[in-house]
Amino acid sequence: METLYHQTNKLVLETQQLFSQLEGKQPNLNIQAVESEIETKIQNINSNCDRLDILCSKGLISQRQNAKMRVDQLKYDCRHLTAALNLWRQMNLNKQKEQAEREALLSRKFTTNDHVDILIDHSLQHNNSVRNAVYGVDNILEHGAGILENLRSQRYALKGAHKRLIDIGNALGLSNTTMRLIEQRAHTDGLILIGGIIFTCLIIILVIIYLS
Repeated sequence: METLYHQTNKLVLETQQLFSQLEGKQPNLNIQAVESEIETKIQNINSNCDRLDILCSKGLISQRQNAKMRVDQLKYDCRHLTAALNLWRQMNLNKQKEQAEREALLSRKFTTNDHVDILIDHSLQHNNSVRNAVYGVDNILEHGAGILENLRSQRYALKGAHKRLIDIGNALGLSNTTMRLIEQRAHTDGLILIGGIIFTCLIIILVIIYLS
């Protein structure tokens, strides 16, 4: 384990030295080769750290804590080196992009009038797009307002129809009640008529019997 630890620590130091070469910007330095070498060493460091973790778990209990701290330090250094490499690459990409944009701008040839026409055309297109969008939104709002107005009118119409249905129902209820009362009154009047006829007949019969 000690041998692997020292090898890994040596890789960390060598990688830091390679970063120093990149920052030094030597004229004849092959940057891509140095970056590739740094990446390879970082991969080796990660692999060694994984092996060291296994060895720590198999070591003596009294030495595990100290060994674990040393391995964690190597992992921290490796993460730091990885972040530094990513940052270096991002900076290079930004520089290359800025350089390409600068060269494209310097190599571009156009007259003042052409440039102004391009800007005017772009502004006109933008204004037309905005105007069309506003017009479309106004149409949508107007259509929505019309729909709401129609719904409001239908609501009032439904309310009126509902009220008329209630009135008709009440009227029908009243008419049915009246008809029932009339039918009862007619039935009662019939019974009274029949009773009166029978009573009259009895009176006539009694008068005839009395007179005879």
